[in-house]
Amino acid sequence: MSDTHNRIAEIVNSNSVVLFMKGTPLFPQCGFSSRAIAILDHLGVEYESVDVLQDMEIRQSIKEFSDWPTIPQLYVKGEFVGGSDIMMEMFEAGELQQLVADSASPPA
Repeated sequence: MSDTHNRIAEIVNSNSVVLFMKGTPLFPQCGFSSRAIAILDHLGVEYESVDVLQDMEIRQSIKEFSDWPTIPQLYVKGEFVGGSDIMMEMFEAGELQQLVADSASPPA
């Protein structure tokens, strides 16, 4: 596994909820990242964000890490959830609320 993959794995595994995005939560750099932030903020969940525009190695490697071609990418409890479209579908179905609520509680 490459150093970049190890860095990504460390970020994913050390945060309950992490969003790899273009830009920052205060200044998203694309509409999809903006929508992902809006969903997470609406849910009131604490999350870590990683600006892939600041690190080209992470920007490329995250796509291989998840086997998902686009950014943003959401991870909850170390598991890849999806991009902004999947986040929106899960939010509308009430599934994302449950998933992030479960991430706040300690493992059984």
